[in-house]
Amino acid sequence: MTLVEPQNGIRRAPLPGDVSVIAPQGGIPIGALSNELDARAQAVAAVAAKNAAAVDRAARFPNEAIAAAKEQRLMAILIPSELGGDGATISDAVDVCYVLGRACGSTALIYAMHQMTVACLVRHAGDGAWHDRFLRRIGAEQLLLASSTTEGQGGGDLRKSQCAVERQGSAIALTKSATVVSYGAQADGIVTTARRSPDAPASDQVLVAFAKDEYRLDHIGGWDTLGMRGTCSAGFDLDAAGKIDQVLPEPYQKIHAQTGMPVAHLTWSAVWAGVAASAVDRAQAFIRSAARKSNAQLPPGAAHLTRATASLRTLRAIVASAVRRYEAVCADSRELDTLEFQTSMNLLKVTTSELAIATVTGALQASGLAGYRNDGEFSVTRHLRDALSSSVMINNDRILANVANASLLVEVPALLTN
Repeated sequence: MTLVEPQNGIRRAPLPGDVSVIAPQGGIPIGALSNELDARAQAVAAVAAKNAAAVDRAARFPNEAIAAAKEQRLMAILIPSELGGDGATISDAVDVCYVLGRACGSTALIYAMHQMTVACLVRHAGDGAWHDRFLRRIGAEQLLLASSTTEGQGGGDLRKSQCAVERQGSAIALTKSATVVSYGAQADGIVTTARRSPDAPASDQVLVAFAKDEYRLDHIGGWDTLGMRGTCSAGFDLDAAGKIDQVLPEPYQKIHAQTGMPVAHLTWSAVWAGVAASAVDRAQAFIRSAARKSNAQLPPGAAHLTRATASLRTLRAIVASAVRRYEAVCADSRELDTLEFQTSMNLLKVTTSELAIATVTGALQASGLAGYRNDGEFSVTRHLRDALSSSVMINNDRILANVANASLLVEVPALLTN
């Protein structure tokens, strides 16, 4: 199975480069998507926005929004049509993440992590009958997949596993102490990393998919955080059992480099851009309201709105450029594995997270106390708390340290447009 060209009327849809117009609060236009997928995304976003405050306040799973996403059949958009999906592109998934991010950060991040997991299965599961059936189930039943890649004291080091796949004949089993499994208790299936065998080194990893009835989760940690509270990213002990066919045939090193990391960073960046856009939207509404009340005299915070809008424009342009580049080379394994490409995709996460935080902070300064309040139509406190999570989920310092040596080897471009 491979990522395919768009089907069923859903065309390739890169994010627009011209993002100078910020939409009014009442709508979440995306424009680049097909009308049909646009309408489905908008319907889910409306439900997510209605429940976003309650989800954040109670740190609860966004049941209503995810149920709406399943009803709108958004869970399988990346799966080829012959397996029951839409055959959509990564650009489509990125745009949907942006739409949902403008409504509810937690809902959007859950959707982004699910799509990253689906993309790994679609691209790297080969022609195995088990994975074909599993992908068909995702499409038919609109399953929500969780990902378990963090473990024990390793934290955010996704490229090392302590647990291992135990094999007896065609049967497999694994036990994992997973310090963070986002929406693990609510997922319909899980995809997890593990060492290839008990005697394999920590870096020799595989990716294994399990349906819900093939594993058990026992809580080992809670989730009471500053932001992204609805992702319910608690810790669990995972005990799973299945068949050897459920192990993806390609090594996790390849899966992570060519699909997992790039798609994660693209979809996460779209979520943070959506959160930032919503904050700018509210700040703009505040400035307009203040101007109407003072005979068109702009309040002092208007200068901060200008800066926040410019920052948002830069953020969206960076994501747009990155998704276009990924789609242009995603079929070229050699290009995907180059040092320059890997470095740029890793640093995408650092750059967009920092820009998202700066944009939301600017929106807060623009709206002043009205934005600082937890209540009211101009509040951006949830947006700021959600945005702050972006720099610590796989900590930016870890990424910068990991690519430090690579940065010394990547040539500084001689031209601006090449």
